[in-house]
Amino acid sequence: VIGGIVGGLLLLLLTGVSCCLWRRFCATFTYEELPETPATAISAASRRQGDKRCQLYSRTQLSVPFIVPPSIQGRDWVPLHNKELSRAPQDPCLAPELLPHTSSSNLGDAGVVGTINPELYKFPEDTSETDFPDGCLGRLWFSVEYQQETERLLVGLIKARLLQAPSETCSLLVKLHLLPDERRFLQSKTKRKTSSPQFDEHFIFQVSCKSVTQRVLKFSVYHVNRQRKHQLLGQVLFPLKNETLAGDCHHVFWRDLEAESLEPPSEFGDLQFCLSYNDYLNRLTVVVLRAKGLQLQEDRSVVSVFVKVSLMNQNKFVKCKKTSAVLGSVNPVYNETFSFKADATELDTASLSLTVLQSTGGDRSHPLGRVVVGPYMYTRGRELEHWDEMLSKPKELVKRWHALCGPTEP
Repeated sequence: VIGGIVGGLLLLLLTGVSCCLWRRFCATFTYEELPETPATAISAASRRQGDKRCQLYSRTQLSVPFIVPPSIQGRDWVPLHNKELSRAPQDPCLAPELLPHTSSSNLGDAGVVGTINPELYKFPEDTSETDFPDGCLGRLWFSVEYQQETERLLVGLIKARLLQAPSETCSLLVKLHLLPDERRFLQSKTKRKTSSPQFDEHFIFQVSCKSVTQRVLKFSVYHVNRQRKHQLLGQVLFPLKNETLAGDCHHVFWRDLEAESLEPPSEFGDLQFCLSYNDYLNRLTVVVLRAKGLQLQEDRSVVSVFVKVSLMNQNKFVKCKKTSAVLGSVNPVYNETFSFKADATELDTASLSLTVLQSTGGDRSHPLGRVVVGPYMYTRGRELEHWDEMLSKPKELVKRWHALCGPTEP
């Protein structure tokens, strides 16, 4: 018993001595705090001030949420006096100057991290269903896609808006032609009691790759009365060009309906085109739209028709341009635009000659008809009226039909 008591006392004594020695050993290796310099004092004060601002801002509600990207997490950016941005030591709280701020904050031209400009996220408004010109007969939306592997033309009939139907209880349908074939057509379902029908129908035309760019889609919108007679409300002619068939995806288009010309074609056919003059750029623009009632030479093996547009000054050719050739149609559609440089002082002696020609093989062509528009020096009647209206309405397209004269007539 005595030995156990003595051993316990010695163990307690040894433990106490060890603790005292460990404390003295740790005290000898403590770091001595350096005297505070002005730079460290300023940084410490600014950090404490930043912490206060961060705590104060955290109490307010942010108007725009902002998430720091993972690549710059843990960084802090502070504005300097020269409006440059410099990296600062890591701080758990972002500088309050760089947080979303109100208009009262003054950072000059420095960029602000965390703010969002709403103007960058605004999409252009679609005014196709609200912006209708005066005298509009209606508007038609459709999609076009051409599959080269199967040689199929996919046409989607989407909708129509603001159709000028004779009554509120109208019944509407659309017929689709692939010109120049006017005998065969596809027809949509009849939509009743609406002037703005929603179709959402799809049609397929089988057409080869070589001839698809020479075809024209024709949409004819009809009203069906109680006697089941079809009354034409308007039509849309859409030439199939390479630009509209680019890619293996469908493209959505909209076009305004046009009234069918009730006038019979003239002896040599008629040509429709637009004229416009930009007095600021000194640019004369001609848009060749289409022709009808052409008298083709049937004994020719190749039947393709194109239009040559010539700018003339004092009966001398200045420049000529040609449209693409359309195969096998007496009513070709072009929708091609040409521009000529013409000074305003030259318009009194300038004129435009549009000649419709039929290819006869090789580089040869046979003229089918011709029309000349210009000032009083060269033209009269509708041609002179078209030219004068173009000059009275600068920067505006003026569209008219013109009867073709014989190829030998002046």
